[in-house]
Amino acid sequence: MSTVAHPVAVMSVFAQYYALTKPRVIQLIVFCALIGMVLAVPGVPSWHEVGVATMACLGIWLVAGAAAAFNCIIEKSIDAKMKRTSWRPTAKGQLGDRQTLLFSATLCALGSALLYFVVNPLTMWLTFATFIGYAVIYTVILKPLTPQNIVIGGASGAMPPVLGWAAMAGHVGPEALILFLIIFLWTPPHFWALAMYRVEDYRKSGLPMLPVTHGNEFTRLMVLLYTFILLAACLLPFIYGMSSWLYLAAAVLLNVGFIFYAFNLWRDYSDALARKTFRFSLIHLSLLFAALLVDHYL
Repeated sequence: MSTVAHPVAVMSVFAQYYALTKPRVIQLIVFCALIGMVLAVPGVPSWHEVGVATMACLGIWLVAGAAAAFNCIIEKSIDAKMKRTSWRPTAKGQLGDRQTLLFSATLCALGSALLYFVVNPLTMWLTFATFIGYAVIYTVILKPLTPQNIVIGGASGAMPPVLGWAAMAGHVGPEALILFLIIFLWTPPHFWALAMYRVEDYRKSGLPMLPVTHGNEFTRLMVLLYTFILLAACLLPFIYGMSSWLYLAAAVLLNVGFIFYAFNLWRDYSDALARKTFRFSLIHLSLLFAALLVDHYL
């Protein structure tokens, strides 16, 4: 899962380290994990469950921040070539590899210990596997190797609700896998919309993103097709019995909106429309999961 961060002209040391965690991305990750936690608990949670959920959110935030910081080390030369990432402390040389690696390792160790001893070992191992999936398999191997990087690597970004579910239930149920599937299918059209209007950045970086390797027209078609597949996945919570008509109405409206943006993008491309599509995709996922949350308590 990706968002656009804004450059900071003059950063304090604290702000530099905080920026390494990609806080806007982490906010969405923790939000999706929290939805998984809430849905895993029937009815109103007890104070004990609220405490476990709070510790789980903190642990997931720490490990996700560690993965983001590690990503900044690996991609510092690429980040320096791209306008939207050239401001990062690692790309500007404000923080060295050793400092960043120590920061990443500390966050990962603290988060993993918290999850293992306070939440449960399953959540810790799943979260650590997600760290490896994003920081190593996606960043080091897939991203520079294949234009399908965001599709395959999207599995790591789709894990937060699974982590949340495991934190509260102690196992991974089919409901958690449905939530995983929704985010997994949401990621490609979300990210490709960004990649299209940032295509020159990716071309300069040398990364084989789909708009660079297969062109704008093919990418637009893929975005449109994925929004139709995503619609089908978003109906699964209602079909499986996780939610009621309230969620179904929200899911249909949000996905019709996403398809509308994708169709217009496919028919008549502009950078401005690609940017709007990217922004709507963030609204889509946030409101979709918020609808699941509201529906759960009604």
